[in-house]
Amino acid sequence: MKRILKPVTYVLAAIYFLADAVFMAVARPIARWIGRHVQFRRLRAWIRSLRPYPSLALFSVPVIMLEPVKPVAAYLTATGQVLGGAVTFIVGELLKLVLVERLFHLTRDKLMRIPAFAWAYGKYAAAKAWLQATEAWRAVRAVTRAVRDSVAQARARLVNGFSRLAASRD
Repeated sequence: MKRILKPVTYVLAAIYFLADAVFMAVARPIARWIGRHVQFRRLRAWIRSLRPYPSLALFSVPVIMLEPVKPVAAYLTATGQVLGGAVTFIVGELLKLVLVERLFHLTRDKLMRIPAFAWAYGKYAAAKAWLQATEAWRAVRAVTRAVRDSVAQARARLVNGFSRLAASRD
């Protein structure tokens, strides 16, 4: 039984981390943009003033509040509301990751002072490093880069075409 469950567990963990990585690829730039453009100086100062355990409590809020979005999205999908389920999942997951990313950025040093958090984060980082070292991860990254390059080229052609069109009208 252990021989069967171990590979299944690895596959499920890889899928989870892969989905998380895909969403983080979108969430991280959004979080950085919010950090640069949205001015919440007093809130940011208050968050940074928190001690380690209150920081952990605050860090946990988006996870606790938005993790139930996944079963709700699954329910919507299972009841035939596929678009609603997909939108619920995507918006909930992006919102959760953006909030977690910003809060982690603001409280990382304090969170790492908590031994259990530092240990769990070390295990998470090791699992993520293991996943990123796999051939499957490298293949997905290569495909992602190729798609990103293709989209950038198509966008450049589109912008160039509109520029020429606008210039020809003048």
